[in-house]
Amino acid sequence: MYTKIITEKMLLAGVWVESQRTFDVFDPQNNRLIAKVPLATKDDMLFAIEKGQEAFKKHPFWPTHERISVLNKAADYVEKNRERYANTIASEGSKTITEARGEVKRAIQTIRISAEEARRINGETINFDQKEGSENRIGYYYRFPIGVIGAITPFNDPLNLVAHKIAPAIASGNAIVVKPASVTPLSALLLGEAFVHAGLPKGFLSIVPGSGKEIGELLVTHPTIKMVSFTGGLETGEKIAHQAGLKKISMELGSNSPVIVLEDANLNEAVESCVSGSFSAVGQNCIGVQRIFIEESIYKSFRDAFVERTSQMKTGDKMLESTDMGPMINEGEAKRVEGWVNEALYKGAKILTGGKRNGAFYEPTVLTDVPETAVIAKEEIFGPVVLLYSVKNLKDAIKQSNDVNYGLQAGIFTKDIEKAFYTIKNMDVGGIMVNDSSDYRIDAMPFGGIKGSGLGREGVRSSIESMTEPKVVCFNLQDYQM
Repeated sequence: MYTKIITEKMLLAGVWVESQRTFDVFDPQNNRLIAKVPLATKDDMLFAIEKGQEAFKKHPFWPTHERISVLNKAADYVEKNRERYANTIASEGSKTITEARGEVKRAIQTIRISAEEARRINGETINFDQKEGSENRIGYYYRFPIGVIGAITPFNDPLNLVAHKIAPAIASGNAIVVKPASVTPLSALLLGEAFVHAGLPKGFLSIVPGSGKEIGELLVTHPTIKMVSFTGGLETGEKIAHQAGLKKISMELGSNSPVIVLEDANLNEAVESCVSGSFSAVGQNCIGVQRIFIEESIYKSFRDAFVERTSQMKTGDKMLESTDMGPMINEGEAKRVEGWVNEALYKGAKILTGGKRNGAFYEPTVLTDVPETAVIAKEEIFGPVVLLYSVKNLKDAIKQSNDVNYGLQAGIFTKDIEKAFYTIKNMDVGGIMVNDSSDYRIDAMPFGGIKGSGLGREGVRSSIESMTEPKVVCFNLQDYQM
């Protein structure tokens, strides 16, 4: 069957531009070529940055109501074309069509939340008279946009994570230049289409696909870029932090997420939630469940139920609504996961289900008895593999949960509120989900972690705060006390 290959354009300062140089985008399920995308040059990136700065200077006091209007129109466009967006996500990435539709829904919400938060970029009054001698002074602070934002996005949520960069930037009056993941650039370009259709002033948005080595470093180091917002791996994040220089940085760098299941938990709910949290998006999820610590009195019951439920997961054609799990993003990543699992098995781990690879497909896999020396015990697997541990008590579970260089999100299942609060106080993470797995998030909440999981917080309101600066205003009123 002949399939038409799409030739895409890149979005430079609000204008769709062709390129002599292109790179190929493949469907990871069957390695089918689906599109040719412009391979941007350094000159393209420089143009996008410079035009972003021009647009920002041209609209230094861009009215709030206009920003709200653009965001709502963009959300309307995505909603009107939601099946097209879902098919794009599923075609270029790993998600099933059902998961892709869910991501489109979230992206629409992210953009609409940003429109609402644009109304609430407020300051507050300051009591200057708290200082002796300042009785005649009165003032406040307000927040102002910082300029041009540079954003680098990953492949695993190719639409919503791009929306999490663009929408808060527009809501706060900033220009933004996005370099999307090279394996999944189509969703980002399609989101750019929504903002062009919404009437976003030219220059405020560029989507520049291409090589990280060629254009990514330029985006990070250019002095016009006032903030770098990056979602991706720890190694790349550390490199960007060293390159960026004196500018704002927001980074979400992944995790090795733990979930604790205590003996008083609702076992069925814990199993169902943890299976979903482990294997949604083929485990390619920064808050996906990787380690589960189960109190020893219920370990066998949980283990058996978890393995049985995992074995029921249907892996296959991601475009079928009946499929639970599609392929990984490419065969190389599947081979990496396979290698990590084999290393753990060599060191004494046991496999309870799964463990087989077929091209880019890797079965949902459950391991036990994984030694601390195994790579998979300490690093982020970013694949459909989960580790089960039996623990004596809550303190033991928390100690082991904290014993990694990550701290994004965690979950605990318990009916004991005191144990829940003990966990909240002692777990080294950015978010605790009580009676949910680590894989729970809404787009309005502050999102981020500690240690190797990143810097700062995302979530619409948190992103807007990062993308703005407070300016203090103080009046010295000479006749104030007449």
